[in-house]
Amino acid sequence: MKRIVSFNVNGIRAIMKKDFEKDMESLDPDILCLQETKAQDDQVSEALTSFESYHLVSNSATKKGYSGTAILSKEKPLDVIYDIGVEEHDDEGRVIAAEYEDYFVVVVYVPNAGSALKRLDYRTTWDEAFLNYLKDLEKKKPVIVCGDFNVAHREIDLARPKANYDKHAGFTQKEIDGMDAYTSSGFVDTFRMLHPDEVKYSWWSYRGGARSRNVGWRIDYFLVSESIKDRIKKSEILNDVMGSDHCPVMVEIK
Repeated sequence: MKRIVSFNVNGIRAIMKKDFEKDMESLDPDILCLQETKAQDDQVSEALTSFESYHLVSNSATKKGYSGTAILSKEKPLDVIYDIGVEEHDDEGRVIAAEYEDYFVVVVYVPNAGSALKRLDYRTTWDEAFLNYLKDLEKKKPVIVCGDFNVAHREIDLARPKANYDKHAGFTQKEIDGMDAYTSSGFVDTFRMLHPDEVKYSWWSYRGGARSRNVGWRIDYFLVSESIKDRIKKSEILNDVMGSDHCPVMVEIK
């Protein structure tokens, strides 16, 4: 059984000053996928020096202190692919694919549509390009894609659907359509597959004590190729792990 954990850390250097190391030690993932490292590659490897039993690959944005992804894995990947090969989407360090014997593990930090939905059109083109990229990878072997997708897929996935629908980033129809495109193209939402009716969130605003009141959103996902969905034995949202405005999500695959 392999355990894969995905976590939007909201700054790798900041979270390393908290209980991150201890939390990851107790989770003991075989593969750990991080989003929003907010650091350049050398700063990421410096921050993570204590993770010495892992192979580290990272992808940082051109703009310093912004975005960024990383994968740590106990087993060295056969190959690593950075970015999706589309120029307009490839300078923010949002994607890494690590190839293993049976599947690709892809970490993604999907662009946020932004305040006043300024980036919604950009986000829509991103979703299309990223789905094409995943389908290309899938021609070679199955895909496990995880990360912060910056969208609540259904009303069950956020505490206040009516107040947010088509008004705020993360629950507009265009973003929902983007997630529909993944799930109708053969990618299975593992949490919903195993927990069809469970209300659980993975992100809370820092405002107004949202986390203590559990006014949250489920925007962090593990999607897997249909061909390997039966190998997923667990898919969990780890609400009790602190340190970020997100919490980690996890799958176990046979």
